Amino acid sequence: MSETRSITTATSSKRAQRLSDQQGRPGGSRGMRVLVTGILVVVAVYFLVPVYWVVIAATKSTEDLFGSNGFLLGSEFSLWSNLHEVLTYDGGIFVRWFGNSVLYAGVGALIATYLAAAGGYALAKYRFRGRDLVFGTILGGVLVPGTATALPLFLLFSQMGLANTYWSVLLPSLVSPFGLFLCRIYADATIDDSLIEAARIDGASELRIFHTVGLKVLTPALVTVFLFQLVGIWNNYFLPLVMLSDSTLYPITLGLNNWRSQVDRLPEFYELTTGGALLSIIPLAIAMIVLQRFWRGGLTEGSVK
Repeated sequence: MSETRSITTATSSKRAQRLSDQQGRPGGSRGMRVLVTGILVVVAVYFLVPVYWVVIAATKSTEDLFGSNGFLLGSEFSLWSNLHEVLTYDGGIFVRWFGNSVLYAGVGALIATYLAAAGGYALAKYRFRGRDLVFGTILGGVLVPGTATALPLFLLFSQMGLANTYWSVLLPSLVSPFGLFLCRIYADATIDDSLIEAARIDGASELRIFHTVGLKVLTPALVTVFLFQLVGIWNNYFLPLVMLSDSTLYPITLGLNNWRSQVDRLPEFYELTTGGALLSIIPLAIAMIVLQRFWRGGLTEGSVK
C-alpha cells in the first residue's frame, strides 16, 4: 500500500514539474503576447496620428501649413495667436458653438443614460406581458441609423414649431436604443435578485431600489453608455445640418464646417479651422480620462457572496 502511494506521489510530482516547465518555456503564450501587443501598438498609432497632426497643424500659420511637413513644426509657432483668433473671431461665435455642443452632448448624454438605465433595469428585473416585444422593438431601433430618421424628425418638428431651436437637436439625443439594450443585458447579468428582495424586505420602494442598488451596480454600463452617447452627440453633423439654420444655434461640428467652406476665398480660415478642431477634442479627452476609473470601481458594486 505504501509503495502504491509513493508511486502515485512521484507520478503527480513529475506531472506538476512537467506542467511548470511548459509554462516557463518561451513558447506560444509569449509569442501571442508579443503579437497582441504589436497589434495594440499599431491600432494606437492609427488613432493617435490624426490627433498629433491636428496639434501640429494648430501651431502653424497658413503659409507653414502648406509649405512645411505636416508632421513637423513650422518656422513660426503660432498656436496661441491661432487660438486667440478662434475664440475672438466674429464676436466669439466659436465660444457660442462650444457652449451649444456642451448643452447638446452633456445634457443629452446624461438624460439618455438615465433613461437607458431605467428602461434596461425594468426589462431585466420585472416580468410583464409584452416585455419581449418591447425588447425586440428596441433591438430594431439599434439597427436604424440616425441619418435615416433625421428627415422624418425634421418634418415632425417643423409641424410642431420646434425646427431651428435647441429642442430640435436635444430631443432626439435623449433616446439611446443601444444604451437601453446594453443596460438590459448588464442588469440581467449583474444585479442579483437577492439584493432586490433584501431591499424590499427592508421596506424600500421600487424607485428607491433602482436608485440605491440598480444604478450602483450598473455603473460600468452607465459610463459606457454615457461616453458613447457623449461622443456620438458631440460629433453629430447631419442632424444639426438638417434641423438648424441659425448659426448661433450651431454645434462645433457644423460651425467648423462653415469655416472650412470659406477657405477658398479666405485662406486664413485654415488657421481658424485647425485651431477650432484642436479645441473641440479637448472635452472628449477629459471625459475619457476622468470616467475611465468608474469602469474599474463599478465592477464590484453590489457583489454578493
